[in-house]
Amino acid sequence: MSRKSKARRGAKSPSISHALRPGPNWPLLAVSSLGIVLTGYLAWTALTGGAVQGCSAGGGCDVVLTSRWATLLGLPTSLWGLLGYTALAGIAFVRRADQHWSYAWTVAFFGVCYSVYLTAISLTVLGSACPYCLTSLALMTGTLALVTMQRPPELAHRSWAGLAAGRGALAAVVILALHANYVAPQPEPIGPEDPMTRALAEHLKEEGVLFYGASWCPHCQEQKRLFGASASRLPYIECGAAGPNAPQAPSCSAAGVQTYPTWIINGRATVGQVLSLAELANATAFPEAASFK
Repeated sequence: MSRKSKARRGAKSPSISHALRPGPNWPLLAVSSLGIVLTGYLAWTALTGGAVQGCSAGGGCDVVLTSRWATLLGLPTSLWGLLGYTALAGIAFVRRADQHWSYAWTVAFFGVCYSVYLTAISLTVLGSACPYCLTSLALMTGTLALVTMQRPPELAHRSWAGLAAGRGALAAVVILALHANYVAPQPEPIGPEDPMTRALAEHLKEEGVLFYGASWCPHCQEQKRLFGASASRLPYIECGAAGPNAPQAPSCSAAGVQTYPTWIINGRATVGQVLSLAELANATAFPEAASFK
């Protein structure tokens, strides 16, 4: 073996140097911190069952935040948003410029795609708008615009079309899969019925109690779930079969119903509340009321 060959084998490959950021990305950290505060508050209220400020029962904000789209894989959607903003805050401290930008742009891009999807659902399917959700969409869109403008010079050769196409295709597949899960028919409760719950449902009908609701109302669905397989025995009156944007049924308008669910018990209305089995049993003097605690 010649000396030149040995020299070539023994020579070390030159190390590739990458540009480093001089410090944290403060603008990105500031915007993501606002997102953390917003989604953290929504996640906390969802997990603790608290009321969101400014969201009246049955209002547009309440409809959105209590719909099936308010949860993702069994967790509040706001909690996933909190994880996304927290990831962006952590990425703000990545020193290597190319990795920093790639991570931040990818997270922000996915965040915008999913936020746009949720906004479209709230406006077209739910017929409502949530100021908190729209604020999060604005923050995530602002984050994507900020990161886009911060693209480092060494990545200028990368095509925007190729960059967006790959991530866009993946985002579309994920969102379509989630949407299919969201709109899948919900299984109706089946027997066997609980004897005491069935007796309470029949007692409510015998006492002339009326339960006004709408098929698209999440609180109404929650109320029915309390009765399980006996929900079909409730004295239920459908008010919104035509959808949230259509006029309600004449019988509901004649009764003065404006918010769902509305219970009429002993001539008195209980509006916008999900009543427990114990509350319904006590309010109607159900003989076995002590069984519900």
